[in-house]
Amino acid sequence: MPNRTPHVLYIDDDPGLARLVEKAMQRRGYIFDHVNSGEEGLELVRKGGIDVVVLDHYLPTGTGLDVLAALGEFEEKPTVVYVTGSAETAVAVAALKTGATDYVPKTLSEEFMELLVTAIEHAIERVRLNRAKAQAERETLEARERAEMLLGEVNHRVANSLAMVAALVGLQANAVTDAEAKSALAETQARIHAIAGVHRHLYTSDDVRLVQVADYISSLVGELETSVQLEGQTASLKVSVEPLLLATEKVASLGVMLIELVTNALKYAYSGREAGEVRIFMARRDDQVELRVEDDGIGWTGTGKPQGTGLGSRIVKAMAHSLAADVSYETARGGTSVAVRFSA
Repeated sequence: MPNRTPHVLYIDDDPGLARLVEKAMQRRGYIFDHVNSGEEGLELVRKGGIDVVVLDHYLPTGTGLDVLAALGEFEEKPTVVYVTGSAETAVAVAALKTGATDYVPKTLSEEFMELLVTAIEHAIERVRLNRAKAQAERETLEARERAEMLLGEVNHRVANSLAMVAALVGLQANAVTDAEAKSALAETQARIHAIAGVHRHLYTSDDVRLVQVADYISSLVGELETSVQLEGQTASLKVSVEPLLLATEKVASLGVMLIELVTNALKYAYSGREAGEVRIFMARRDDQVELRVEDDGIGWTGTGKPQGTGLGSRIVKAMAHSLAADVSYETARGGTSVAVRFSA
């Protein structure tokens, strides 16, 4: 209502008092309407544009309380100032409980008109504040929806761009003949897929602050398993992940770390022996999340010189640092079990 004239409706079957109220409203520049019955008043309110209703208790049919109850069903209802007889305190209390914002005892003194005008002005100010608040909330919601739509579009484009980069790396891997270079490029491609997967999940998510980790890891491992099969490696991948929502900024680091741990297990765990399983578990443990990658291979304690270039181990340490995670290695039951624990 900040940019329009307040509109006051007076519902009372007393024409003399209605004229006095009309003059007072006109002096203040307000739009004024008067009706005799609750039915007429409700019809005007239903058409819209009424800011304040001044409502008398005794009406030709029923009471003002009936009108108040009917107004309560309206989606956008005006503020109501209730007018009662001076000795009708119980009626005033009932009116306030039913939805009136103020009441004025009806008397024949000049004080009544002063009190009524003051109550109307307070009601108009209340309407202004409520509508300004509603407008601000609508604008905030619209801005948030626009931002989420734009962010979804950004994530979509980033995912597509990363997929293109991964494809180019794959083409380069196919073009080289050196086995070590080919392997390094394939691992780089897997890391890119891990990050792209986060953005793919974000642009289909209702809340870009969080990622459903079970879906993300299943998709990531599925892509890695396809790559492994194409390379002729026979170790099978088993996934058991609880449905968890994790903060977006943690998931990319988690995905890259998982790729390194699984790739290391595939490359080295079953070297010189029959390939077995690589198992991936993830679950919440109290206030922490635990990721575990296990194999039944030759076993490694996480100490000493790693096999290969050691790049995978350095990446695991870097991702663990970004997650503020603890990484531990176990070989007591044969094979290697790597546990990564971090705060949810």
